[in-house]
Amino acid sequence: MKEILPGLFLINLDQPITGFRNFISSWILKGANTTILIDPGPSSSIVHLSGALNKMGIRHIDYILLTHIHIDHAGGTGLLLQKYPEAQVVCHPKGIPHLVNPEKLWEGTLKVLGKLADVYGPISEVAEQKLSFVEQIKTNDFSIRVIETPGHASHHVSYLTDDLLFIGEAAGVNIPLSRGSYLRIATPPVFKYEIFRSSLKKIADLESSHLCFAHYGYRNTAVAGLIKRAVDQLELWMEIIEKHIDRGNDDEDQILTDILQKDPSLKHFEALPRDIQSRERYFCKNSIKGIMGYFSDKAEG
Repeated sequence: MKEILPGLFLINLDQPITGFRNFISSWILKGANTTILIDPGPSSSIVHLSGALNKMGIRHIDYILLTHIHIDHAGGTGLLLQKYPEAQVVCHPKGIPHLVNPEKLWEGTLKVLGKLADVYGPISEVAEQKLSFVEQIKTNDFSIRVIETPGHASHHVSYLTDDLLFIGEAAGVNIPLSRGSYLRIATPPVFKYEIFRSSLKKIADLESSHLCFAHYGYRNTAVAGLIKRAVDQLELWMEIIEKHIDRGNDDEDQILTDILQKDPSLKHFEALPRDIQSRERYFCKNSIKGIMGYFSDKAEG
């Protein structure tokens, strides 16, 4: 657990698998009278998360905010509610039925992630009465705007309070480095270019300079500049992948090699530890699959 700003805490949810360290962020907003948790993480991390909350002296959570319901950010929500049953869970309406009855979500996750899904653990059920979607959350300590930002997922939302933005994966994956930075878009299947880009443009208009990522950590920078980088990266990946498809090449490794040579936001890739490089290769290729699927669907009309 690390205090980033007064009342803002990052809880790091490392996983027992090579390369999955400094990767998943769970966030705590703590005011004088209100405690809010953003993205509790997978079931595998709830014991660790609960221990961190205990050390902070947190005995009550008012809201659990989900940026999206993917297993690595929301899979443990039901387990956390067993300890904090008073908390109200906010997520996109499309996500609510999948948390009430996660069987189909779990099956889809197993199909996409395989053994990694088993590491994260099963998705715990959430009682329907605990789930809701609102456009504004107001407490004695916080006024939080809930912003629909589909793209990484159709049910993705971001949360803005003052100039602090919980951005989920709307702009992709951030890796803090001692020198420079690493930013990688997250466009898994099923990817819709127009929707993803529209959400990036929406975020660019927000007045924020404190960014909290689901993957990973905190950036103190104007949101407009970071989103410009994400848009430029998106357009570059689209251009590179379309050229490979036009040449009849669908080899994800070759496409990734090309991207790594040309994408300035990934120029520090080789400086990453080897295990994190391996993790990033896996997720880069998943994003390539998403964009390739978009072009395939477009070709089919």
